[in-house]
Amino acid sequence: MVYIIRLAFFLFLLNPHATLLAGEGTIKLTELTVHARMRSEQIQMVPISISAFSATDIEDADIDDTAKFIELSPNINLNQSQSAGTSFLTIRGISQVRNGEPPVATIVNGVLQINARQFTRELYDIEQIEVLRGPQSALYGRNAIGGAILITTQRPGNQWKSHWRFSYGQENEYLGQLSVGGALIDDQLFLRMAGRYLEHDGYYNNITLNQKVDFKKDYSFNAQINWLPTDQLEMEVNFAFNRHRGGGLNFQYQPAILAANGINLASDTPFPFDFSRANADSVTKHFIANNRSHNQRKIEEVSLKLEYFADFATFTSISSWNHLEEYISGDQFAYSADLTRDFGGGFVVDGGQSQYVNIDAISQEFRISSNEDNDFRWLLGSYALFTDRFVSSTTSDDNGFGILYIDHQPSTDPRNPTRTFLADDNDNTAWAVFANLAYNFTEKLEANFAWRYDQDRRRQKVSPFNTAGEPGAVNYATFSQFQPQAALTYQLLDNLNLFSSWGIGFRSGQFNQNSIAEAAKASGLNGVKDVTDREKTENIEIGFKSNWLNNSMRINGSLFYTKQSNRPYFVFIGEVGAQVLVNINEVEIIGGELEIQKQWFEGFNSYLALGYSSSSIKNYALNNALSGNYAPYIPEYTLNTGIQYRHPFNAHIGMLTRVDFQRLGKQYWDPENSTARSALNLLNLKIGLEDPKKQWSIMFKVDNALNEAYNSEWVRGGFAHPAPPRHWGIDFQWRY
Repeated sequence: MVYIIRLAFFLFLLNPHATLLAGEGTIKLTELTVHARMRSEQIQMVPISISAFSATDIEDADIDDTAKFIELSPNINLNQSQSAGTSFLTIRGISQVRNGEPPVATIVNGVLQINARQFTRELYDIEQIEVLRGPQSALYGRNAIGGAILITTQRPGNQWKSHWRFSYGQENEYLGQLSVGGALIDDQLFLRMAGRYLEHDGYYNNITLNQKVDFKKDYSFNAQINWLPTDQLEMEVNFAFNRHRGGGLNFQYQPAILAANGINLASDTPFPFDFSRANADSVTKHFIANNRSHNQRKIEEVSLKLEYFADFATFTSISSWNHLEEYISGDQFAYSADLTRDFGGGFVVDGGQSQYVNIDAISQEFRISSNEDNDFRWLLGSYALFTDRFVSSTTSDDNGFGILYIDHQPSTDPRNPTRTFLADDNDNTAWAVFANLAYNFTEKLEANFAWRYDQDRRRQKVSPFNTAGEPGAVNYATFSQFQPQAALTYQLLDNLNLFSSWGIGFRSGQFNQNSIAEAAKASGLNGVKDVTDREKTENIEIGFKSNWLNNSMRINGSLFYTKQSNRPYFVFIGEVGAQVLVNINEVEIIGGELEIQKQWFEGFNSYLALGYSSSSIKNYALNNALSGNYAPYIPEYTLNTGIQYRHPFNAHIGMLTRVDFQRLGKQYWDPENSTARSALNLLNLKIGLEDPKKQWSIMFKVDNALNEAYNSEWVRGGFAHPAPPRHWGIDFQWRY
């Protein structure tokens, strides 16, 4: 923090004519228009805690993946691990776990993402991002239990424009990006296309194979067609696809005792494990495995949005089709290069593992909403989602011939025979109806009431090839919830709004893979069910939004209380490769946020965002002795702060300097609170030259400039996944 203050003072000295006191002629902060309640509103007037980023903010802060805008938002944290599609989002203490549903609804161009594995894509050609904190289930459905994220891509206009971007970074990182758009028929038919390619060798070495373990190649393409046949009708078609290939499963099993050469498990040790070595702060940067892991993900999406603007209301229809496929394979724990070695009782240390996921979904949403300039505003809608999801998880004997690709059937190949195969096909049908009513009692007082009813019907067809449980079994479950939400907004002063809200959030329960409960019991974990219960939250929030010093300073804050029932938690049983979800019966979360933005003078601004979440387990049926412990995956606090200085030297060239600092508080990973990741500091830097008219720029940037070593995930028992180290890059952009 001392370095940030010193840099801010230095940048201030660069402009001797600057004034730190707001007065006449002070540059004002831009107030964004957001769509948090499915209508256009000024951000300071909405009774929701929101962090919003404009296209300029996105470019200045280098927001080119989901982690970047989360790093700038309070009380929200993202842990990325295992594969391109595996991430764990925590927002206001509501967390995501492996194989579980996300705690937020993510909506891209009006279309709700159907699976958490879509979330961690590269971001480009983005117009605006809105991060809504607090339950938004009343409008956005079952996964908006902790909030919602709205992403809008750039829209084409009459004039044809293009945007080129090239960058080179550490460890041979190459990035190329192009977007182009304009009118095919002026004022009627528009087209925009964008593509991006990213390649990176990776940071960490497999010293057994002398190869990088976290390499990746990622390419994607988006296209949008807008057609306005009349003044009252608008059609928007969006198409997107993404392909990712790389490494994965980059875990270290900390209890494993390795030989001095770092290659094989110590052969002179009867049972070469020391379980006291499991520590969330222990980070290992070299990997030991005789098989290179592989991860590939494919995403394809098509959506159609129709809007008809009648005199009294707007009619909206959004249709979408989604396909997602992901495969990952690698060494099984203890992630060593030791070939198959039996320590008695059939326990084999080294083996292979893989997981295959294939998801197809069709969704349809209808809405009708009143005009926005009335004192009484209303919205009615319905939603339907049809999902077909197949998932298989395998373990295999590693006989030194590699790991074979497994999807729908186990392998009998003697080179890599399947040991365990757990697979099922899930056909899910979800539907909802919802409404939102808002009324201005006076010019200063608004009341808002929203409600939604969701029902999620799930059918699980167990693979006939299952090696445990009941092969071929068919199981059914239905989860539903009524989700009301009420809010009041009062304009106390011209520059100060107060708000309060109460709401119910809901996240559907789901099937564990068939026979998981049986496998868990056999390993000593009692109380696991084949079906997890639905999750429910009740949230109360009070807050304020304010502008000061002639709108050059913005201060927003809130306090909240959340009671959470049936919180999901992930347990890994390495012996059988079993991935288990269980419920923590009751958790209480108390927290708050404070956000400050200041425009000091033209080109120089700063921000500060504090978030605090204190959690306590109140009831945990699997082990009630853990009552009073902290809930897992929740940083005790978040601190986000930074400064940016943009200074034109003349009409043709200028300078941009930016510093972003994030501190994450102590975080436990399991309800036992067995070990915590200590507080960590992340610093990102950026400096470069640009055209004041934004036609070109060349920037040097460093992520994790302090080279903080930490684990992005730690699973109970000592499975640790290291986060990326320091990374630098040079970026060039050009527009015409």
